[in-house]
Amino acid sequence: MGKTTGLLEERFVGDIEGKFFIPAYQRGYRWGVDEVTRLLDDIAESREQSSYYLQPIVVKRMADGRWELVDGQQRLTTLFLILQDIRRSLPSASARFELEYETRGGSQKYLKDPDVVGSALNIDFYHIHKAASTIRSWFEALGAGEIQAAIDLYTDLSRRVKVIWYEAPETTDSTDLFTRLNIGRIPLTDAELVKALLLTRAKGSPGQPDRSQEIAAQWDTFERDLRTPEVWAFLTGLANSQATHISLLLDSLAGGPRGTERPPFHTFGALRAEIDANYKTFWNSVIDRHSLILGWFEDRNLFHKVGYLVATGTPFDELVAAAGGKSRSGFDATLDDRIKTKLALTETALSGLSYENASGREKASQALLLMNVETIRKMQHSSERYSFRAHAAGTWSLEHIHAQNAEALNTGEQWSSWLRLHRDALVGLPLNEERRREIIRRIDDAIPTITRETFRKLEREVNEIFSFGDEGAEGDVHVIDNLALLDSRDNSALSNSVFEVKRLEILRRDRVGSYIPVCTRNVFLKYYTDESAQQIHFWGASDRRAYLDAFRDEIGAYLTEEVSEA
Repeated sequence: MGKTTGLLEERFVGDIEGKFFIPAYQRGYRWGVDEVTRLLDDIAESREQSSYYLQPIVVKRMADGRWELVDGQQRLTTLFLILQDIRRSLPSASARFELEYETRGGSQKYLKDPDVVGSALNIDFYHIHKAASTIRSWFEALGAGEIQAAIDLYTDLSRRVKVIWYEAPETTDSTDLFTRLNIGRIPLTDAELVKALLLTRAKGSPGQPDRSQEIAAQWDTFERDLRTPEVWAFLTGLANSQATHISLLLDSLAGGPRGTERPPFHTFGALRAEIDANYKTFWNSVIDRHSLILGWFEDRNLFHKVGYLVATGTPFDELVAAAGGKSRSGFDATLDDRIKTKLALTETALSGLSYENASGREKASQALLLMNVETIRKMQHSSERYSFRAHAAGTWSLEHIHAQNAEALNTGEQWSSWLRLHRDALVGLPLNEERRREIIRRIDDAIPTITRETFRKLEREVNEIFSFGDEGAEGDVHVIDNLALLDSRDNSALSNSVFEVKRLEILRRDRVGSYIPVCTRNVFLKYYTDESAQQIHFWGASDRRAYLDAFRDEIGAYLTEEVSEA
């Protein structure tokens, strides 16, 4: 009876042995100059590393003892050709394996001596010959150091360069496995390698219980939980899905570099010894990590604070480390301190945040997001939550609540769009009817043949109407009491529009179910302004003062004390 659980291990390239059969369902050898050169350079440039990992080799044992090479044939073929070339300088060196392509008779022989005559026989031999020539040129470029380079590279392949060797169960359908591994050219992930090793160990030895199916079911449950869009965005700040989501837990357990600095298969390498030593202890740590983060998600208070920190760039594993050994209240206090440190604003600095410089925009974005998150978090007897998924998926930008001019618009299409938006808003504005008809007529006449001069003149007149005396023009329009988070949808005409145009757009989006941050909705519905001072179609000085007061109320606990000049 064949094995039902795959075997997973590390192997030095020099320890790979046997006969490999490359079946017809795979395309032939296609690596070019760039791929071959990159492999050679990467191995040579990695010599400061004690181990250097190549992509996985996936095989399945055949009835006649050969290996069916399911994935990795491009790499393994190139490694064979490199070892063949090394023999020129080091005759004792040799590959301990052979390859044969089902679709190419004589491939096993040609790989050992890829001459130019044979390269004309078929496309596979052509690429094999090209790769061999590239390898030869790489060594020849080293001149007098060629022999030493061959010795060094052979030493690398024998003692330092490893592959992740995955022997698929004999019951596996090879074609299905190959297809799964190669959809979008996605190789085995760290998570898949960890799972394969974990289930191998959980299979147990004779006389020991088999827990592999139990753990596999739990693994699938954890993956499903983490694929919930709101959970994933809350933990990562991302709206898009990835190949595996349980990798978030595994990466945090493994530690080490993040992002592009994280070496391939770092997580698998870091966790392998722990899984080998005691798979039960390791799996319990995964269970604990899953319980921890779902506990954060279910706790409405922690959800908003953790979600805010993640959305503004704090890595998930940093928060896990910060929670270590703390009670719920202790972790809550730590989150408050982190938010305060990240915001790093006094009340004076908050009121002076400006759209006109990069640092001001970044801080204003953080403050606006925090205000939205805190507004919802502090709602009493409410189950409402800020949607970090919608936040991650949107193209949120700082928008002027009331824009006084449209200087940023430079094309006829932009000018026409701006005029149409304001024409529609004029219809509902409390205005002398004769003046309304006259300005609308002039806008309609101008749009078909709009020019810069005509647009600028109409823009000044329209802005005067929407400014309601000095109300809309008072103060610096670029500071935070005139800014809100809005999904701009790359609409420059809307971005440069007055309050009333944006208010009508907010109402339209709300009617169709678009996600609008709570404070943005509050602003355009005049929620913060005292009833006695409200002018529903305009945004003025009293509105801005009320809005800034709301900032202080909602995020005041995270503002730092003013520094005395004395």
